[in-house]
Amino acid sequence: MVDKRPRLEIEYCTQCRWLPRATWMAQELLTTFEGDLGEVALVPGTGGVFEVRLDGESVWSRKTDAAFTDAAELKRLIRDRIAPDRALGHSERKPEEESDR
Repeated sequence: MVDKRPRLEIEYCTQCRWLPRATWMAQELLTTFEGDLGEVALVPGTGGVFEVRLDGESVWSRKTDAAFTDAAELKRLIRDRIAPDRALGHSERKPEEESDR
């Protein structure tokens, strides 16, 4: 049986010591999408790379998007591709909604 669920890759820079960031992000995404992802792979790289790919397609890259994103934004980006009808709970709140409280 072939697993049709998407493969998520997190490529991180070993020179920058970003393995802890990559493993934390993998944990966050696996916890949120445990039934929707077929695999999560950590891919060692160099040169300041930190990129998240879904089935080979870049979802977020430090190179093109500049600064690091937070877990909530990355969860929204992944959700929009694999489970667009899923609610993400508190991760869905926009900063302006939180300031209205």
